[in-house]
Amino acid sequence: MKKIILSAIALLGIAFTAQSQEISKHALGLRLGDNNGFGGEISYQLGLNQKNRLEFDLGWRDDRHVDAIKGVALYQWVWNIEGGFNWYAGVGGGVAAWDYDYRYADNHFKDSGTYVFAAGDIGIEYRFKEFPLTLSLDARPEIGSGYYDDDNFGFDVGLGARFRF
Repeated sequence: MKKIILSAIALLGIAFTAQSQEISKHALGLRLGDNNGFGGEISYQLGLNQKNRLEFDLGWRDDRHVDAIKGVALYQWVWNIEGGFNWYAGVGGGVAAWDYDYRYADNHFKDSGTYVFAAGDIGIEYRFKEFPLTLSLDARPEIGSGYYDDDNFGFDVGLGARFRF
């Protein structure tokens, strides 16, 4: 049992101290995602050092009955897998405003509101060496209060493309 625990601690230590690929000081692009409606975000990443960065996203979501505007800020840790591939994980939060408009037969329901949420983030990215483009795929679970559907949980999966400078 001691060997298993020591091995697990050693593996975690190696994973958290592995050398990461150089993080760009700035990256700007788009992130397309789906969380209770498809939408896009303008995404900006600010490199803090070789292993950490901040990400700021501002965008919208559109569903059959719901429209939302959402802003997100995340702190991310980045680890190199091999070559141009990195994986990353992060934590943060955001704020959003939504508008719900539902019509069915003679019934019309309309509501709007704002909510704040905490978010996690985990994903993989590929940095092209030939030109300054990074492609990413991530999952962002969000939990907060004030969602329009009362379950207080959202799961956002997104595909990103950012130009580094």
